[in-house]
Amino acid sequence: MGDITDNPRLRERTFVFEDRHDAGRQLGALVQTLLPVRDPLVLAIPAGGVPVGREVAAALGAPLSLAVVRKIRIPGSTESGFGAVTWDGQVLINEPLRAALGLSAAEVDAAVAETRANVSERIALFTKGMPAPVMEGKIVILTDDGLASGFTMLAAIQGVSRRNPARLIVAVPTASASSAALVSRHADHLVCPNIRSGRTFAVADAYREWYDLDDREVLEELAGVP
Repeated sequence: MGDITDNPRLRERTFVFEDRHDAGRQLGALVQTLLPVRDPLVLAIPAGGVPVGREVAAALGAPLSLAVVRKIRIPGSTESGFGAVTWDGQVLINEPLRAALGLSAAEVDAAVAETRANVSERIALFTKGMPAPVMEGKIVILTDDGLASGFTMLAAIQGVSRRNPARLIVAVPTASASSAALVSRHADHLVCPNIRSGRTFAVADAYREWYDLDDREVLEELAGVP
């Protein structure tokens, strides 16, 4: 497994990127330089990964599609998750975290069912019934706006790997050191210019302009894709 990461000058700086589009442009240029590829397929994880993926795809002259993955939220939390569900309904549970939280089987089942329903709704909304792209034998580039725990990306990697790509590259603008190490073990290559090793990490810290994209904005981003 490869790990192509890390410009030391960018490692701990705040506001490395102006916004997600700027991050995607920088990331696309870095992929071009480090991993020149022919005929790749870029898969963006919505919502925040879509503007990043749009710019990466534009830089590489590649088609852009979606890898709809949603974290399975911890009951009572709006942000934290203990697993993820992929676009094809597969479930990945962070078992050590689930055990530490003391979640019952019924709580896990309920959270998984809710997340599966949400994934189905987002697929219908964002793809308008278009089939998933062919990944077998392709160079697939998975992208998001950053990696916090890395668990959502890990689920996406497993979803793509089941479709036998020729090579799987993860390209993200920023990541925690622990998530970069986790993801790099499961992808052929990881491209990440800003890896942070501080005691706390938030993807937003790398961006001057940061907010959560809503569904309307995601659709607007996708409408601008050639």
